[in-house]
Amino acid sequence: MQVAQVLLTLPYSFSQLGMASGVTFQIFYGLMGSWTAYLISCLYVEYRARKEKENVSFKNHIIQWFEVLDGLLGPYWKAIGLAFNCTFLLFGSVIQLIACGSNIYYINDRFDKRTWTYIFGACCSLTVLIPSYHNYRVWSFLGLGMTTYTAWYLTVAAIVNGQVKGVVHSAPTKLVLYFTGATNILYTFGGHAITVEIMHAMWKPKQFKSVYLISTFYVFTLTLPSAIAMYWAFGDQLLTHSNAFALLPSSGARDLAVVLMLIHQFITFGFACTPLYFVWEKLIGFHTTQNLLFRALVRLPVVLPIWFLAIIFPFFGPINSAVGALLVTFTVYIVPALAHMLTYRTASARQNAVEKPPAFLPSWVAVYMINAFIVVWTLVVGVGFGGWASVTNFIHQIDTFGLFAKCYQCPPKSSHS
Repeated sequence: MQVAQVLLTLPYSFSQLGMASGVTFQIFYGLMGSWTAYLISCLYVEYRARKEKENVSFKNHIIQWFEVLDGLLGPYWKAIGLAFNCTFLLFGSVIQLIACGSNIYYINDRFDKRTWTYIFGACCSLTVLIPSYHNYRVWSFLGLGMTTYTAWYLTVAAIVNGQVKGVVHSAPTKLVLYFTGATNILYTFGGHAITVEIMHAMWKPKQFKSVYLISTFYVFTLTLPSAIAMYWAFGDQLLTHSNAFALLPSSGARDLAVVLMLIHQFITFGFACTPLYFVWEKLIGFHTTQNLLFRALVRLPVVLPIWFLAIIFPFFGPINSAVGALLVTFTVYIVPALAHMLTYRTASARQNAVEKPPAFLPSWVAVYMINAFIVVWTLVVGVGFGGWASVTNFIHQIDTFGLFAKCYQCPPKSSHS
């Protein structure tokens, strides 16, 4: 689920970073993301074990990340987790809507991208009818197939199409572009903000960490070949085409890839939005109600601000980097690493830990060193350089296209295929 529409912007990131840095950052952030997902899974298991010892029942209650932080570290950490997680998932849902409007335009340009975003906002609001992650199991597997087809379509189409005449590979040229591209890749592998909710829906939640690592390696087989092939074929043209579909010729294969990505984005919208539905239900006191229709109606106000923000900021690509630098950095890298360090700061907590350090890293000191490195790296490179670069680029998009842009990066109708 974590790749979804970002797959289409990774070639754009390669045009900002260059081939060598693009590959390096993908592997580095992929492994870093897997580590912090592992940390979140450890904290969930620890929280649940402690609560079950106190005879707390979770029947009709779905555990969320902010509750884990509250139970292990107290109300201040709950507030931090709630603020970052909800804001990230809100904008993660916004990005899915923007991607829907951007993608459908390449097979049907009778409407501009903004109009398509209105339409898909209405479609995605139907996710209020889906109760929990238990109901997404089959959709998850279907989404995997859809992403796989799209990734290999991009790879094969780029190779078959060949290099465009006079192709130029000048990246990296500007620090702003370099760190914008790096932050988009950080965003790509930061899709584990819904780890706790997914683990709660699993029959064997302890298996999550190994499944996630395997899935990350599988993701590499999709993201690396497609980004490499697209950048090889189109080079610097990608700098002004953040959606990879924009540069590939119209064909049945491309149209199928667009349709599959649209379906996948609907699923991913539901994935990102469902925790927001849970938070809202708990806030207004309807989380345990068994009336599904009533729950759906209660959830609708959550969709409205997402819809509105997608219309204001239709900058497919640059918005990923901005969200990556300002939200993903804290939500799934810095906060989990710090929370893990604080939870196991005492000798007794380490001795009684439900999840001991992994077999390949049996020392708590080594675990702390990795966590400290992640915090410092993410603060300096992700928030610092990444924040500066992505916000600068985002402001440039606003200056160039304006808020409420009708058709972001649309080609002139006369030359559109």
